[in-house]
Amino acid sequence: MKVGLLAQLNDSHIDANQPNSQRQMAISLSAIAGSEDQSIPLNLCLVLDHSGSMNGQPLQTVKEAAINLVQKLKPTDRISVVAFDHRAKVLIPNQPVDDVEGIKKRISKLEADGGTAIDEGMKLALEETAKGKKDNSSQIFLLTDGENEHGDNDRCLKFATMSSEYNITLNTLGFGSHWNQDVLEKIADMASGALSYIEEPEQAVSEFGRLFTRVQSVCLTNAHLLLDLAPNVRLAELKPIAQVAPDTIELPVEEENGQPMVRLGDLMKEERVVLANLYIGDFSPGNQQIGAVQVRYDDPALGQEGLFSEKVPVYAEVQKAYQPAPNEEVQKSILALAKYRQTQIAETKLQQGDRTGAATMLQTAAKTALQLGDDSGATVLQKSATQLQSGEDLSEADRKKTRIVSKTILQDS
Repeated sequence: MKVGLLAQLNDSHIDANQPNSQRQMAISLSAIAGSEDQSIPLNLCLVLDHSGSMNGQPLQTVKEAAINLVQKLKPTDRISVVAFDHRAKVLIPNQPVDDVEGIKKRISKLEADGGTAIDEGMKLALEETAKGKKDNSSQIFLLTDGENEHGDNDRCLKFATMSSEYNITLNTLGFGSHWNQDVLEKIADMASGALSYIEEPEQAVSEFGRLFTRVQSVCLTNAHLLLDLAPNVRLAELKPIAQVAPDTIELPVEEENGQPMVRLGDLMKEERVVLANLYIGDFSPGNQQIGAVQVRYDDPALGQEGLFSEKVPVYAEVQKAYQPAPNEEVQKSILALAKYRQTQIAETKLQQGDRTGAATMLQTAAKTALQLGDDSGATVLQKSATQLQSGEDLSEADRKKTRIVSKTILQDS
């Protein structure tokens, strides 16, 4: 298994007459399997909200979705299931998938009752997942339909940090319209997972399935992006690095050996794109190396940790007579990040009571989505802008849909 790694500037030409130039560097990463490489086992924990508000069709469809996933698991995979209301319990301890019927039967008996304590569910999920995390892809699917009224949101974020440190990916699924989108998004972002929105009960099976397909494609884990920048090249100070595909996440930057490092988590066959905002200082005219990128990762299939990809150099052509050389692919990444950040500004303005400012920013985000070719996202963003302009409030469902389309490009159903 190897790492596919490519770094491109939005404009590979630099004006030699300028003391500083700003450039965006798009770094594309994926896991590339060889002919003899095998898929790695999955260590999956399902964390299911069975509080009283899930009574009836919601819980029934979630149980069907969970059972559907169990049936897709292989004998080499592992499964655990945690259920929570205002308390949490281990429904199925971490174990190999060798008693499918027994596992399905225990899930099917789950009944709705009580309140919601997400952090209690997360605590048990981490404990169970950690029991079987050797040489596999460890994934948690956390589903809830409510606010964490019997729990502590700060504790949730601490568990998300622990999940990242343990090399366990934590994916969140918001069910219905009354879950806290800020908390679930932060949990997923901090633990390198995905945020999903199940608007209607009948979408549960397909959304679980979509997320399952994604985690099945994980080939390498615990990946870190290492940037080796030339002495006169630096990252921007504010929000310098973000992932922009398959979904948009602001990535915190750490330092290793005096150079920037970013934790990526899992690498899949699906391409991931990270965008770095660089300031490039004075260089002599000619083809100049401004830096290099490399990935450190674990390969569970081989039982090896701390492997390194090849180091890929990044060059810029420094010109006395500057002629721009724009890169359209990198421009798409810039637009994806702009759409996300414009929507964030709109949300902030709405929270401050500035409906006009929020509507204007959502319209701007809709135009950015159109430039990106994201017609479905543009439709959602424009709809929200129009509602605000007409004096209507955004429903909880509208707000959540707006947040989701800001982070990714919708797949038309």
